[in-house]
Amino acid sequence: MNPNAPQPLSLLALLRSFLGYRALIVQITKREVVGRYRGSLIGIGWSFLNPLLMLAVFTFVFSVVFQAKWGVALEGEEEGKGVFAVVLFVGLIVHALFAEILTRSPALILGNVNYVKKVIFPLEILPITAVLSALFHAAISMVVWLAAHCLLIGLPGWQIVFLPLVLLPLLVLSLGVAYILASLGVFLRDIGQTMGIVATVLLFLSPVFFPIERLPEQYQPLFLANPLTFIIQQAREVLIWRGVPDFMGLLVYTGIAMVVLLVGFAWFQKTRKGFADVL
Repeated sequence: MNPNAPQPLSLLALLRSFLGYRALIVQITKREVVGRYRGSLIGIGWSFLNPLLMLAVFTFVFSVVFQAKWGVALEGEEEGKGVFAVVLFVGLIVHALFAEILTRSPALILGNVNYVKKVIFPLEILPITAVLSALFHAAISMVVWLAAHCLLIGLPGWQIVFLPLVLLPLLVLSLGVAYILASLGVFLRDIGQTMGIVATVLLFLSPVFFPIERLPEQYQPLFLANPLTFIIQQAREVLIWRGVPDFMGLLVYTGIAMVVLLVGFAWFQKTRKGFADVL
């Protein structure tokens, strides 16, 4: 693999790389997940404990301290803290998935300098492993959500089977963003510092803590421009409100996400030959 040779830019090349290095992708993803908790007493148990603590803290602050309500009832029962908790947690899971990719992507190349300089390595798989690692933690959080829903409300509806379809466009978009940030993080080190701020802004500019209908109409377009808003709404539709997703909306979102992925992958492939010089 000659780093100075022209790199393929098409999504087909990305798919071939994914399939050809799938065993390596699994191994690196596993290393990332396990390595995050290496040396801690609880170990990978933190992946369960973190979302559980996050759910408890946010539920207490917003439903007890601020007396926030969604203004809905499930299964004919008056809304209580249980309903608020499960609705809130869906938004937090979607945001955490995207935020983890945002904050980790700028350091993907910087944190793996040996892969750039000393060995022949398919650098294009690193953003894929970051997305899969974030997806693993989101899956753990979903297990916690499911347990909370069963305990506080009851079994969710069969519409939960649509959740992978709802999250897929966001994963495609996230991968495209990861490629752009992984490349920019090499040349502009400040990118890594700003992504934490961007993730926080996205949290409060999405309907995580309140329904978007409560906003004044002049502010709603700002929230709708947030790429998380539509996915959060659709995730709640299938998980909480027991409805079917907006298939046309998901199709449009997927089309935009594919464009972002194509641009991000092409940018990464075009700039990767300069990584070794900068590092």
